[in-house]
Amino acid sequence: MSRLGTIGVRLYRGEIGYDFVAKRKFWYAVSILITITAIVGLAVRGLNMGIEFKGGAVFNTPKTSVSVTQVQETATEASGHHAIVQKLGNDTLRIQVSDLDTTQATKVQNELAKDLGISADKIAAELVGPSWGEQIANKAWTGLGIFMILVVIYLAIAFEWRMALAALIALIHDLTITVGVYALVGFEVTPGTVIGLLTILGYSLYDTVVVFDGLKEGAVGITKQTRYTYSEIANRSLNGTLVRSINTTVVALLPVAGLLFIGGGFLGAGMLNDISLSLFVGLAAGAYSSIFIATPLVADLKERDPQMQALRKRVLAKRAAAAAKGESPDAEDGDERHPDEDGLDGPLPGDAAPAGAGGTVVAPRGGRGRGRSSGRRR
Repeated sequence: MSRLGTIGVRLYRGEIGYDFVAKRKFWYAVSILITITAIVGLAVRGLNMGIEFKGGAVFNTPKTSVSVTQVQETATEASGHHAIVQKLGNDTLRIQVSDLDTTQATKVQNELAKDLGISADKIAAELVGPSWGEQIANKAWTGLGIFMILVVIYLAIAFEWRMALAALIALIHDLTITVGVYALVGFEVTPGTVIGLLTILGYSLYDTVVVFDGLKEGAVGITKQTRYTYSEIANRSLNGTLVRSINTTVVALLPVAGLLFIGGGFLGAGMLNDISLSLFVGLAAGAYSSIFIATPLVADLKERDPQMQALRKRVLAKRAAAAAKGESPDAEDGDERHPDEDGLDGPLPGDAAPAGAGGTVVAPRGGRGRGRSSGRRR
């Protein structure tokens, strides 16, 4: 088994772990800082909307040896607006100019024909009205609203309202960061961008639901025991799916990174940047929010419940009493049920020895084996 696989198994068994939930205030602060930066970038620079949303003209030239820079200067000077020129694979050019009417488009087409040394009818010109992009934007907002409502309803029924609220906050967090990055880097927002934004919502939700499912299973009958608090169960569920989340994210990011950095950067395939940047940022933000935001937020909300507060007091009192006697808090468990029966067996960071470097916690090894009481056997 690979080293990463071994770590994954040990995380799943609770033999090691990182206490994400206990350090949640730090991760909240990091997320707030990133979100504020994204909002400021959006407010100051705004989004660079494509011609589908602003309206304009698209010109496609035949195969030519004229440089992109020269054509861009010609189109910008003739139109009075910034022109975006992309060189396609067959040495043809695609020129986009926003905010043009029919008369202005004809003028630009004639100037481009002179610059390229060809007749104007060989340059295909297409006018794009802003109403088409507006329709796409409205449909995207409608789809986003319906998606959010359905997500909240599903999670509230399948899990509970606290998890639904945490997942909703995580999704908004991911969208805000992705849109903010678009504003900061100045990439053009096109229908492909909208598709990418809607796509990342499903991925982010999937990662979050996987952790929530483990948390729901691990918290069954939690108030009938005095070994672990709700936050510790939440942290164990998170550690149990950590390697899986990392593997899924890396595998998903690799092809997207190929589109963004190789296709867009080296090959100059600008149209790929529209969707690849939103996917790349959104996938990374989704993995981050499912680990550092959603689950710690659920634990925060759940710990406000009177039953969970009472459980925490009992757990801490038991540990204090055991520490005063110099015993392990799991040495004698007088709970009504065996911890193993509901998936609460195994050490947790809350019971462990002091954390070592990097926040990794190594569980203590007692003589009873995973904390089982001596009076019951499987």
